[in-house]
Amino acid sequence: MTTGIDGSSGSSDTSPKKKGWPKGRKRRVMPKDTNAPKGPLSGYMLFMSEQRELIRQTNSRATFHEITKMVANKWASLDPEEKQKFLDAAEADKERYQREMGEYRKTDAYKKFVQKQKKEESRPNKKARKEDEGQSVKEESLPEVPSSLYSALEIPIFTEEFLNHNKAREAELRQLRRSNTEYEERNAIMQKHIESIKLSIERLEAETNQQQSNNTALQQHIGALRKTLVKAFMSLPLPGSNQTPTEESIDEYMVRLHSTILSNPQQHQALIHTVRNIVSSLAIS
Repeated sequence: MTTGIDGSSGSSDTSPKKKGWPKGRKRRVMPKDTNAPKGPLSGYMLFMSEQRELIRQTNSRATFHEITKMVANKWASLDPEEKQKFLDAAEADKERYQREMGEYRKTDAYKKFVQKQKKEESRPNKKARKEDEGQSVKEESLPEVPSSLYSALEIPIFTEEFLNHNKAREAELRQLRRSNTEYEERNAIMQKHIESIKLSIERLEAETNQQQSNNTALQQHIGALRKTLVKAFMSLPLPGSNQTPTEESIDEYMVRLHSTILSNPQQHQALIHTVRNIVSSLAIS
């Protein structure tokens, strides 16, 4: 009975075995073709190359991480027309690479590189470590590597199969870039919409605060006016009920006084004269 890395018994472990790159075995590093044309740059990389120098001129103490973050923020907020210039430049650079690569594959230097690569592939890896029973048990806990990744790594570089595989990956990458550009444009529109909403909210809050201040001032003015009316009409009881006003009943008092006068003006001439004198004195003061 063997014991895995997690301490569980090998005989009771019914989970499927996972495959991964064997521990202790180094991946073979294939030789690089130094004579090959320089690979194409994406639109973002062209933008970064331009902006990185500008940022360094204005902010020489910025770290690499800070510069990268600033460039990413600028790229995200870049105008779509301005961004398209970099994307068009990237497409032109890609066409340049494909053209130069097609010419390079016709040269003797490329043929020598292919021969060297095939020779390197056929050479046994002396640093590979043989697997023993303990090593095979440890492999069970390693993450599984998709078979498609192994197949992609095993394709010899610059062969027809490699080029077809590379074209398929480039098509997927172009689609992802287009999708990413669309999402960035939508995000920029949403950001502008959010900023507009924030400004509207701030404006409404300011108007609400101003209205509340006006209401408070009006309430204070109405309270002062009630007190003034109570003081002025305190000596004038209503006909029939002899009711005198208070701060709580002044509104009802004024309504009843007005109704009494309108109901029979001829009969209440003296009352009208008294009210006019009171109102005149209020206007004068």
